[in-house]
Amino acid sequence: MINTKPVRLRQLGRIFPEFTISPEELARREAEKNTRGQKARVVFDQVCPQLIDEHYNWFIVIEPNSGDYFIDPDENIADKKARQKYPTDWLVTFRLNEKGSCGGI
Repeated sequence: MINTKPVRLRQLGRIFPEFTISPEELARREAEKNTRGQKARVVFDQVCPQLIDEHYNWFIVIEPNSGDYFIDPDENIADKKARQKYPTDWLVTFRLNEKGSCGGI
């Protein structure tokens, strides 16, 4: 018996191949993200002991290059405070608690 089903050719690639990011670029972006996170963690580790007692579980948004930070019990307000001074910079958010974590799975 001969198979008469039409053969569907599989399309390779993405819908928008012009937006494909090279593995090297992805690795560079990941390294930059890790560097920002490490810089922000240093700032967090320095200021957390001073702030944790009075502002436990508040959000702290850190601009890693300058070391500036903004705190508020509402994450959106802390982010807005940071965006007023650094509208286009990368920011890192922590929570003022023992681990600095903002949530869990």
